[in-house]
Amino acid sequence: MDRTRQAVQLTDMWRRSTFRHGVHPPDTKHLTAEIPIRRMPFPAEIVLPLRQHAGRPARLLVEKGDHVERGDKIAEADGFISVPIHASAAGTVTDICLWPHPDGSVATAVRIVLDSYSPQIPRPRIVPRWEGLSPQQVVAAVQQAGVVGLGGAAFPTHVKLLPPEGVNVELLLVNGAECEPYLTTDHRVMVEYPERVHFGIRVMMHTLGVDRAVIGVEKNKPDAIEALDATRPADLDVTVLPLTVKYPQGAEKMLIRTVTGREVPSGKLPAHVGTVVQNVGSIAAIAEVFETGYPLIERVVSVTGPAVRHPANLIVPVGTKLRDVLEFCGGLTEDVAEIVLGGPMMGACQPDLDAPVIKGTTGIVGLTHAETKPREAYPCIKCGRCLDACPVYLNPQLLGALAQAGRYEDMEKARLMDCMLCGCCSYVCPSNLPLSQLFALGKSGLRRRKDQAA
Repeated sequence: MDRTRQAVQLTDMWRRSTFRHGVHPPDTKHLTAEIPIRRMPFPAEIVLPLRQHAGRPARLLVEKGDHVERGDKIAEADGFISVPIHASAAGTVTDICLWPHPDGSVATAVRIVLDSYSPQIPRPRIVPRWEGLSPQQVVAAVQQAGVVGLGGAAFPTHVKLLPPEGVNVELLLVNGAECEPYLTTDHRVMVEYPERVHFGIRVMMHTLGVDRAVIGVEKNKPDAIEALDATRPADLDVTVLPLTVKYPQGAEKMLIRTVTGREVPSGKLPAHVGTVVQNVGSIAAIAEVFETGYPLIERVVSVTGPAVRHPANLIVPVGTKLRDVLEFCGGLTEDVAEIVLGGPMMGACQPDLDAPVIKGTTGIVGLTHAETKPREAYPCIKCGRCLDACPVYLNPQLLGALAQAGRYEDMEKARLMDCMLCGCCSYVCPSNLPLSQLFALGKSGLRRRKDQAA
């Protein structure tokens, strides 16, 4: 790319700092935004579901009674869009059973009782030299390390490192927006580990064969912007771009629209408009793979909300039960009403605190009755607020009416599958209609019908 064209693109990026539509919920990040990351002690037991990522669940490798060390593979990838699961602590497999999953269902999981008094040091590993690896070898190393998107979707990261054949990727877009209220996981990673983020960017740029990267960070994180800007490598073309604070700025399509001005067509991937988007936490995880050789066995989690006695940003072993994490943070207040995994806009309310932290768990948010006061739903008044809020230009009012009538095929014709369940429509609805939940049911119903027809 010539310098004149690049200068024009940079100017355009700085002029654009947001997208059309969206909402402005209170960010309520003050509870943990200034709290440094610390490591929580290992619990007595971990529970590792085989379904922790998009795509096919991992295939079991261990049996009851097996002893595993920290970092050992307990389940292998079952296909390309799949990743292995590793033991996050040394111990003995005591059971393989159905266990409560954070998505509200149950899933096959491996229960491991930890070794008493173990230092929990992973086995020594060979650290891959990324500079000498081909793109395919880097992709294989990232897959074997079990790295997935740590922003919540948990899409296998290695798949993004290998764009579809014939598609030209020219930009790596690093997602540091973290627009969900309460969550500060990515914020603290950018503040405390900016060099690791830049190292991960270097590896991704090498693998994708791109010359340019942009890190998008919302303006309510000035310390993160400063840390990333101060540590930018002199030999890489990396831009740190402050973004307007708006929800859902961190959604892939919204971020691409903001930074590049391009719109991802319906049914297409970001790579089809020359961009690969990767969460900042996932990029830091890639860096760890090539710094230590260790797989993804722990992650940073924001434990926050008015119902949590001592909010914190914690490094938590994957598989730790929610109740153990909350107990370490001083427990819950008496007026606790809900525990949400993820942010309050897109997160899932938890019916069982035995559900474990999984790879995609960004936060554990405790809400009181003041934040979750039940509100009666009324008939739609066709005010149009949901149309003005929808960032992907759908008609939520129409989709909601079709969902209530069970007309799933008509919902698909009205582009239901383009909905990312961000919750903007539900947030602005004066009739308190649970639109996002209706759309989630509609998507589930469509998938079920297609499976039955196959």
